Amino acid sequence: MAVTKRAGRKKDAAQPQAGASSGGQPQIRKAAFDTTKKKQVGVSDLTLISKISNEAINDNLKIRFENAEIYTYIGHVLVSVNPFKDLGIYTDQMLQSYQGKNRLEVPPHVFAIAESAYYNMKAYNENQCVIISGESGAGKTEAAKRIMQYIANVSGGSNSSIQEIKDMVLATNPLLESFGNAKTLRNNNSSRFGKYLEIQFNRQGEPVGANINNYLLEKTRVVGQIKDERNFHIFYQFTKAASQEHRANFGVQQPTTYTYTSKSKCYDVPGMDDVAEFKDTLNAMKVIGLSQQEQDQVFRMLAAVLWIGNVSFKEDDQGNAAVVDQSVIDFVAYLLEVESAHVNKVMTIRIIETSRGGRRGSVYDSPMNIAQATSVRDALSKAIYNNMFDWIVQRVNQALQARGTPAHSIGILDIYGFEIFERNSFEQLCINYVNEKLQQIFIQLTLKTEQEEYEREQIQWTPIKYFDNKVVCELIEEKRPPGVFSALNDACATASADPSAADRTFVQSLNSLSGNPNFAPRQGQFVIKHYAGDVNYAVEGMTDKNKDQLLKDILNLCAQSSNQFVHTLFPHEVDQDNRRRPPTAGDKIKASANDLVTTLMKCTPSYIRTIKPNENKSPTEFNSPNVLHQIKYLGLQENVRIRRAGFAYRQTYEKFVERFYLLSPKCSYAGEYTWTGDAKSGVRQILKDTSIPPEEWQMGVTKAFIKTPETLFALETMRDKYWHNMAIRIQRAWRNYLRYRTECAIRIQKFWRKKSGGEPFQVLRDEGHKLLGGRMERRRYSLVGYRRFVGDYLGIDNRGGTGEVLRNSANISSSERTLFSCRAELLVSKLGRSSKPEPRFLVLTNKSVYLIKQAMVNKQMQIFSERTMPVGSIKFVSTSSLKDDWFALGVGSPQEPDPLINCIFKTEFFTQLRVASRGSLQLQIGETIQYNKKPGKLAIIKAIKDPQVRRDDIYKSGEVRTGPGEPPNSVSKQTPKGKSVPGKKITTGKLLKKSEGGKLSQQARRPIPQAQPLPGQSTSRAPAAERVVPSPQPQVQQQPQAPRQPVAAMSNGTPSHERNVSTASTASSTRAPPPPPPPAAAAPPKDPQYKALYEFQGQTSGELSLKAGEVIFVTQKETNGEFYKSTSIFNAHANVNTGWWLARRTDSSASGWAPAAYLEEVRAAPPPPPPAAARPAPPPAPAAAKTNGAPAVKAKPTPPAPPAKRPANRTKPSAPEAPRDSGYSNGGTPNGSGAATPSGGGGPPSLAGNLADLLKARQKAMHDDDDQGGNNW
Repeated sequence: MAVTKRAGRKKDAAQPQAGASSGGQPQIRKAAFDTTKKKQVGVSDLTLISKISNEAINDNLKIRFENAEIYTYIGHVLVSVNPFKDLGIYTDQMLQSYQGKNRLEVPPHVFAIAESAYYNMKAYNENQCVIISGESGAGKTEAAKRIMQYIANVSGGSNSSIQEIKDMVLATNPLLESFGNAKTLRNNNSSRFGKYLEIQFNRQGEPVGANINNYLLEKTRVVGQIKDERNFHIFYQFTKAASQEHRANFGVQQPTTYTYTSKSKCYDVPGMDDVAEFKDTLNAMKVIGLSQQEQDQVFRMLAAVLWIGNVSFKEDDQGNAAVVDQSVIDFVAYLLEVESAHVNKVMTIRIIETSRGGRRGSVYDSPMNIAQATSVRDALSKAIYNNMFDWIVQRVNQALQARGTPAHSIGILDIYGFEIFERNSFEQLCINYVNEKLQQIFIQLTLKTEQEEYEREQIQWTPIKYFDNKVVCELIEEKRPPGVFSALNDACATASADPSAADRTFVQSLNSLSGNPNFAPRQGQFVIKHYAGDVNYAVEGMTDKNKDQLLKDILNLCAQSSNQFVHTLFPHEVDQDNRRRPPTAGDKIKASANDLVTTLMKCTPSYIRTIKPNENKSPTEFNSPNVLHQIKYLGLQENVRIRRAGFAYRQTYEKFVERFYLLSPKCSYAGEYTWTGDAKSGVRQILKDTSIPPEEWQMGVTKAFIKTPETLFALETMRDKYWHNMAIRIQRAWRNYLRYRTECAIRIQKFWRKKSGGEPFQVLRDEGHKLLGGRMERRRYSLVGYRRFVGDYLGIDNRGGTGEVLRNSANISSSERTLFSCRAELLVSKLGRSSKPEPRFLVLTNKSVYLIKQAMVNKQMQIFSERTMPVGSIKFVSTSSLKDDWFALGVGSPQEPDPLINCIFKTEFFTQLRVASRGSLQLQIGETIQYNKKPGKLAIIKAIKDPQVRRDDIYKSGEVRTGPGEPPNSVSKQTPKGKSVPGKKITTGKLLKKSEGGKLSQQARRPIPQAQPLPGQSTSRAPAAERVVPSPQPQVQQQPQAPRQPVAAMSNGTPSHERNVSTASTASSTRAPPPPPPPAAAAPPKDPQYKALYEFQGQTSGELSLKAGEVIFVTQKETNGEFYKSTSIFNAHANVNTGWWLARRTDSSASGWAPAAYLEEVRAAPPPPPPAAARPAPPPAPAAAKTNGAPAVKAKPTPPAPPAKRPANRTKPSAPEAPRDSGYSNGGTPNGSGAATPSGGGGPPSLAGNLADLLKARQKAMHDDDDQGGNNW
């Protein structure tokens, strides 16, 4: 969703020009999301809906859900609808498409939220957190996993320890999900605990550690579940996939065997493979670093919990509880490594202590009934599992401990969602309380804080009414007046051991809350009006669950265990004399929730609001009433309203200047901060220089406010463009140096070749003449003066290209040096047909002669060596005395015939073959060519001189016909001398850019501004890197100033630099006196004179008609807002007259606008040279150019069309202040640097238009440079 200009129809293309020509304000197109990549479904940002209502939001989410678009924005908040199927939108390719992209450049996605959090952490050095909220089954856990996946992929770092941290962070998902997630009625993988994962990063943005805080594990699920729900996943994974060793040692059986896993009669989950999940769990344990011994102890405790659940009771004769099966008790004692009798006693008898006057009283045993014994049994199971889960989290944190010094962090909160069941108890109260606290954070950070900040900063703002759920949080957690948790604690402290009596006391305590408008008591229930709706809570069993304490008997049992892991799970020694009330479950969850809120408030939050479309987990069903209810309690409507009326970005002046001062040439120079004013004025200057419309920002007391995210994205794009342009400058200088170095090397090589004249190749050529010894006619090409015996024409010894392919295909050894290679033809005999020449590659090395063939084999092109002949095996070479190109290699092989070859470089091949054979070559020259057509069968080829054969020779039926050649005694002609051409100047031919007094030269003469400390930093700060900036040398007043040189003594109209003066002139100690200064030039006319090249008839009264050849004065030059090629930074040297110029006749009889393209400047003659520099006068210019002695006929040029945009404003524009050199320039200026953003006809430029025109101008300029053969440097 990039900031773009909307594409218009062709018929509307002329409308902006018409508006511009009238002199009014240019039409500013509103920035919009780019919808070209994919067809827009609904709106991707709910702030763009036409009507703000819950129903409109619901309709938009429904349309997008039905089109597989599950993500929608509300400003920076992401709304996610659970699709209940895999949409294929979490692939590595999709992940890479979001890397480094602004949130507005790409469609809504959870990856965009992760990228935004990671980018803001690195860019602004602030801790980040992602708060994921929604009801159970809405997709919170999946969103958290995808955020972790994205951060692990983009955070970089090739260090092994960093990669290890990434693997561990990702491994926490399957491990904690196995022990903390379970199947519920609403969700097959519901998180039954809260998790806040904090990933720690170093200053380079690489993960160095992590930490996990867990909240309120639903341990009651261990001992019981309702129908169609399951226990925690790990129980089913372990019982189904345990190893034989664990089954033998721990007595592991199928889940149907155990009471804790068979109560709900639900053993499997559709789409979930418990055996495969168990393998992932074991792998995660290994990645985290759990040893095999630690894994065995964890599985031992799991087996102990399962077998404790199988302990059952019956009534004895006295009505007390008695164990039904003693063998189960014995096996539990074996697993816990305690005495069996002690386990039996703890399960059936409770030790009661009495006290008198603060002193310890009597101690006696009290038998328990079946209900009490069952409660103790379940308490032991819950305690073991809960402590083991805490130990796993602690062990994970130990493995994820930071490897270095953490600088920042990103937190991911994945916690259970709001729950409303038919029967809601203490667990739902705690879960909904935590969600109320999260909703309170959202309200404070996005709604309330937003309005309070606008009021504090004195920003124009329309207040919005919203529901503050702080009253609901106080209703649950307050102590005075007492809230629900306080009433629970009082009931637990004052009531007797009977749970029902404590519940009745709790009901009486709730009567004091009846006056609260968000609370209503019911018979055995009470109602709390949450932000998500009214919830009825059952009082029965609440006090017992709130106690959450273990009897001292159970703690004493664990303390007597000989298993060290049991002591690790229950580390605290039992204080037998301590009778203080331990903290209740309500106290613990309240403290955890407040700590979580404190942690989140220290971070910059990002929000993901998840929505569950239906209760049936269907990928096609969208239950509008249910979704509408979630929209209401998530507060999406209020969020949309405040985003529509608020500001997308706000930052303190100091941080704003620190981030964007590079965008203003008045605030920065060469990357240094140079603004001398305060931070607030610096912000104004930045916004002014970047042409941000005034309605897009406001200035507060301490902060700057940006209204739309498109504007912020534009600022970030400009900032990125600055560094891009700086890189271009460095690359330009480097390429300039490379070109200069290459040119120097070419000139040296050219000089050396000119001096040496290719002597080695000439010597080899002369050796070839001696080899022939005047015995055969010569081809004329062989005798030309510039003929050289180069040898390796195919480049066999070169790396890359065709030569390397031929060498590899022919299996030519790397130790062989190629002497000769060329294309040739081989005479091939056909069965029943005459012989026919076929193309081959002829290669001669210092060891062998290769004939390489290229042919189609099985419809595939193959290259292979058809024949390899060692040089020593060649007995003779037979050729004719005529100028034909045929010769035969006499190999005398008993299996193969001698090759008859046609090669245009025959003489050179003979010469190189003689070198390879070390002078032992036997060359047979005669009227015929002799060779073995078949092994042992001699054949003769006749060579016939035929004057009708003009150029190439012809082979047919054993005869070679060729034309007459040069005499045999002919010798090579002398090498022709090249025409003396002076070397081109370094400043021409696009080699070095010649200074012409442009923008860069003007800036070089201006004093460099002094670097200033950034706002909010001390003036004594040490710079990051000392920069050596050359400064102009002060002029010495006592030294006499050299006289100004005449124009004839200048190079290309520019004064020569001192470093370019020749060495001879500077070495002379005695200098001749300077010549007298030239006479003063005549004063130039006030206005420049121009001559009309073509006839022009004015169409309006304001246009001046011209005749061809007429001379006029130009008083004003304007381009009328047109952006023309010569203003491009990539064509700064183009000299093009465009636009309309204000002119008048020489007699001042008329004035008006004239097209600049029709005018040519009349330059005054240069002053005469001084007498001392007497030089011969140059010949007069000819009247007409001539070609071959005849005057050239020059066609009459066609006058160009006047500019389409007629002049509308005759006021002379004020001369703009020369801008300072900056990486980003908002105005297109000649010889400029950086990105030039042209503006419209005189009005304030459009932000979106600036960006679009910038990109178009840059692309067009680069394309034009490519067409011209390179960039103008």
